[in-house]
Amino acid sequence: MNTPEIYYTLGMLGTVAFAVTAVLAVIPKQIDLFGAIVMGIVTAVGGGTIRDMILDAPVFWATDLNYIWVAVVSSIVAFYGNQFMSRKNIYSLMLYLDAVGIAMFVIQGAEKAIALDFAQPVGPVLLGLITAIGGGITRDVLAGNTTLLLKKELYALPLTFGVISYLILIQIFPDQVKLMGTLCATLTFFIRAAAIHWKLHVPNWMLISKRS
Repeated sequence: MNTPEIYYTLGMLGTVAFAVTAVLAVIPKQIDLFGAIVMGIVTAVGGGTIRDMILDAPVFWATDLNYIWVAVVSSIVAFYGNQFMSRKNIYSLMLYLDAVGIAMFVIQGAEKAIALDFAQPVGPVLLGLITAIGGGITRDVLAGNTTLLLKKELYALPLTFGVISYLILIQIFPDQVKLMGTLCATLTFFIRAAAIHWKLHVPNWMLISKRS
């Protein structure tokens, strides 16, 4: 299996995790199967879709419907197998696969913005983040849940660190773009994985204390 195939496989695993965790997050809302599928698809491909619309580029899944089919099947499995999927070890596995997905997608989003010379240097950072978490934020808004950006969970910070590191490193090593992308995606994954394992949260100094 060559590098593009590995990236594609990991991307599909990330898509599975996005859809499954999305459905498990909205099941307490007593959502029906159709609603669960919609939420799964929105979460799985929503970020990349928003990115491509901003870039005025062809939407990525239009030329590869496997992303949609994988999201649909994963949503159905999560809906009917929610009790199994909600088990601690299975759900933890989904969280780690989610971490793989967001770590890859944040770099891919930045790469696409750079390739189209979009609003550099800020554009690649924002579109990288939108690619990774745009679908999850859209899901939370539709479901009436607290969005990822409003939680203390260490989720967006590793992504921001990873994509900014990528932009800096490709300026220093312009001939090693793919290697730098892989390095930064891997680093992002490990930071997010550490946050999952040790239940790390945003540092208190980054929060505003509520006045009594």
